[in-house]
Amino acid sequence: MITQRRSSERGYADHGWLKSFHSFSFAGYYDPAHMGFGNLRVINEDRIAAGRGFGTHGHRDMEIISYVLSGELAHQDSLGNVKGIPPGDVQRMSAGTGVQHSEFNHAVGQTTHFLQIWIEPNVTGIPPSYEQKSFSDSDKRGQLRLVASGDGAQGSVTVHADAQLYAGLFDGAEAADLRLDASRKTYVHLVRGELEVNGELLHTGDAAMLEGESRLQLSGGKAAEVLVFDLAPH
Repeated sequence: MITQRRSSERGYADHGWLKSFHSFSFAGYYDPAHMGFGNLRVINEDRIAAGRGFGTHGHRDMEIISYVLSGELAHQDSLGNVKGIPPGDVQRMSAGTGVQHSEFNHAVGQTTHFLQIWIEPNVTGIPPSYEQKSFSDSDKRGQLRLVASGDGAQGSVTVHADAQLYAGLFDGAEAADLRLDASRKTYVHLVRGELEVNGELLHTGDAAMLEGESRLQLSGGKAAEVLVFDLAPH
């Protein structure tokens, strides 16, 4: 079964300095039909104005991934990390017993556009930790590149969760075929462009939720960037 979620159906918040689309219930956006999918809890598409950002705040017992699309995200946390996250980098922060962090856009005259992703962990009360790796466009061109997994396979960042995250870039004749475990859930989020998912067309910001499917086929891309989540049924 494949269920589509159109970009226009997402929650939206405009705070002036921050414009955010919410795929699932978050902060002031509440939709009981969209509280998450499997163990995927949050996908926020955020745009942060130049010179603004999220002040220091805390998290615990959550796997948090940042995926920057344009601009750069400045990260600082209570673990001592002071990092810049450019496009192509995947950042993973395991909140564990608790971590404080801030995220800012220090670029002059440039908006930072990124995805904030939360996945529920399969172990709680662990020491907080941080990891960041770069994946080039060539790594993702015409294929699904594993960028996050429970065991750090293929050089991916390690999440303390029963989940795998793939990223891909598709255009023209480029296609990918991924075998799925039908007992699990698969969430396809189209970051930008157009892409056919098992024959169904998605546009920028759209998503497809797959349940009971044994195969994922991606084709017909037009400047498409996509994230694919292999998730525990929860």
